[in-house]
Amino acid sequence: MTSGNFSAEEEAVLEQIEEQNVDFLRLQFTDILGTVKNVSVPASQAEKAFEEGIYFDGSSIDGFVRIQESDMRLEPDPSTFAVLPWRKTEESAAARLICDVMDTSSGEPFSGDPRGVLKRAIERAEELGYDINAAPEPEFFLFEEDEDGHATTKTNDAGGYFDLAPKDLASDVRRDIIYGLESMGFDIEASHHEVAEGQHEINFTYDDALSTADNVATFRSVVRAIAAEHELHATFMPKPIPRINGSGMHTHISLFQNGENAFHDDDDEFNLSETAKQFTAGILEHAPAITAVTNPTVNSYKRLVPGYEAPVYVAWSDRNRSALIRKPAARVPAASRIEARFPDPSCNPYLAFAALIHAGLDGIEKGLDCPAPVRENIYEFDEAKREEYGIETLPSNLGEAVDALEEDEVVANALGEHVYEKFVEAKRSEFKDYLVDVSQWELDRYLEKF
Repeated sequence: MTSGNFSAEEEAVLEQIEEQNVDFLRLQFTDILGTVKNVSVPASQAEKAFEEGIYFDGSSIDGFVRIQESDMRLEPDPSTFAVLPWRKTEESAAARLICDVMDTSSGEPFSGDPRGVLKRAIERAEELGYDINAAPEPEFFLFEEDEDGHATTKTNDAGGYFDLAPKDLASDVRRDIIYGLESMGFDIEASHHEVAEGQHEINFTYDDALSTADNVATFRSVVRAIAAEHELHATFMPKPIPRINGSGMHTHISLFQNGENAFHDDDDEFNLSETAKQFTAGILEHAPAITAVTNPTVNSYKRLVPGYEAPVYVAWSDRNRSALIRKPAARVPAASRIEARFPDPSCNPYLAFAALIHAGLDGIEKGLDCPAPVRENIYEFDEAKREEYGIETLPSNLGEAVDALEEDEVVANALGEHVYEKFVEAKRSEFKDYLVDVSQWELDRYLEKF
């Protein structure tokens, strides 16, 4: 029996902790760069966590707070309770609760919490009368480990797009990952081998934007943990192997209003409503700045190059995949949506979704005109033809993307002052480190030549 005033959801969690012999709870949150952090507490502290929260030192987390204001508090969200499949035995188990980060001095949500950034974006949409659904398609590579357990870039299969065993040697790993995800409440839609050797994709069904962002953070942790059980290293690095396809995280988005899909219009040629077109126009308008958030690493821009199925051209299409945004076919009105094809799985999902949402809503609020779709393969256009169509190109590197972010008030405001300042500071530092480094490619090409 529990003591204290708990909600029905909290009571249900406390009962599951007892029924499933949970001995430890991982209270999970993410830092500004999207790295999953957790504070582990004995399950006996669950009631305290719900009643008072759990305190931790925020100064030890990148981009959170200064040393003189380090006390932070985690408030667990009971709807996110899940037993970790790789920690479950007959005798005991560990479970996860995703938390909101609170500022202890004010008692308010901490402005540097990425989950809070997304919640503010959702609140803005709700003020306009919209609910937001999202569905990502995160891709990843599976690599062998060396004798010391360190990751290599040697793939463990020679499979290609939709290949089956024996070429797809990782099908058993994907199966175990899917079982693990399903045990944590995921509704898996499909899984398959991707284009590159060692590359995979597992899709889960759409949900509200916050739950989906929580799921992306969880997904990456589950994939890595279960791959490790197979002595493999899973990576969401966008381009771990040169000259082959990189990993993306295509993100499907739709708005609902009064229970109806606000993106659907039976009378439109593309079955897209004016709301959908304005939302699309907003993303296209702010795409260079969004890219700093959805493609946040130096390596991200090794994927965003023509010729490897990654979109670099600021346009939309209802037919081909060379455009930044695609309108997928929808079997029923409720499935009408747009697909942003440029995000990659190294992003912080909370910040990435927030940037996309604010940009799209800006398009709706300003009534932006959506350009005509480009139905031809933009990869085959020369520069003159792109200019003729008015097609711009995404930033070519992280430095250019951060420049665009600094010039875009809408996307900067989407992050909030605290996250924006810390994010830009971290990314400027990362790009500076990259510029002063000397790669193996440069040594191979120039060392003996000059």
